Amino acid sequence: MEEAPSKRKHKKGFTKDQWTAVAFLIPSIILILVFVYGFIGWTGYVSVSNWNTLTPDFSFAGLKNYIYLFQDFRFQADLRNTVFFTIFFIGLVIVMGLGLGILIDQKLKGESFFRNIFLFPMALSFIVTGVVWQWLLNPSTGINQFFQFFGITPKWYTDTNILAGFEWGKIEFGVPVAIIAVVIAAVWQMTGFSLAMYLAGLRGIPNELREAARMDGASEFQIYRKVVIPMLMPITVSVIIIMAHISLKIFDLIYAMTGSGANFVTDVPAVYMYEATFKGNYYANGAAIAIIMLLVVAVFIIPYLWNSRKGDN
Repeated sequence: MEEAPSKRKHKKGFTKDQWTAVAFLIPSIILILVFVYGFIGWTGYVSVSNWNTLTPDFSFAGLKNYIYLFQDFRFQADLRNTVFFTIFFIGLVIVMGLGLGILIDQKLKGESFFRNIFLFPMALSFIVTGVVWQWLLNPSTGINQFFQFFGITPKWYTDTNILAGFEWGKIEFGVPVAIIAVVIAAVWQMTGFSLAMYLAGLRGIPNELREAARMDGASEFQIYRKVVIPMLMPITVSVIIIMAHISLKIFDLIYAMTGSGANFVTDVPAVYMYEATFKGNYYANGAAIAIIMLLVVAVFIIPYLWNSRKGDN
């Protein structure tokens, strides 16, 4: 007698559809293992070798390359520049993106026009942005033609002054004036991204919450400060993580706009890594810089991904 369907035992193992899905995933998994994690492992291996000449030398050097970098004037300057670039870049992108998002959310006339204007820079690459702002902020051309009417000629990215500096290692630790020019260009390009994020968040907040706050006697400023902005906190965290990821590995904008700059006032680890590896043939040092950049980015990305995964569960 045939066994009832409800009492049949399920066969162990994958079904045909599951095997098909695995077959489609295997090539991608292999490529990721080889070209992502394999190359990361290879870079880490080179970083602890003595390969700092044109001839490969894979003899073990320990942490010699890392120690050299943290004692190197240029790398210390790179870390300083990255710290202040990241702080100003993220802060301005958040403030301007939120401010513009709130203005556009008022449903004024011409909203689509202004939204497209603010989003347009995102369509450009950092290379194009760097070239454009290099001309705009050139001390002898660009917007300085306007400042000259007032007897002012800012040096922009050619300025070597350090604001509020103090001795730290081999460098003067403070705000490099030249990095401000790079921040202006980066903020101009990426503010549209935060604007889009915040505008989507603002449009997703129910009007009932604002009306309830108004009925309780809250002013518009109090509504935004105590109701709207706290509800946008997840978006703010996402913007911080994404902008931090961009700022910590920034290369193309700075390489096209200023290069390493006089006295390395606009230099960053990515530019140093490129020049050390492909111009100086210091392959182990370049690999060590790449690993340090990877670890710094991981400090921001991994906790964010971990919290997101816990939230999904």
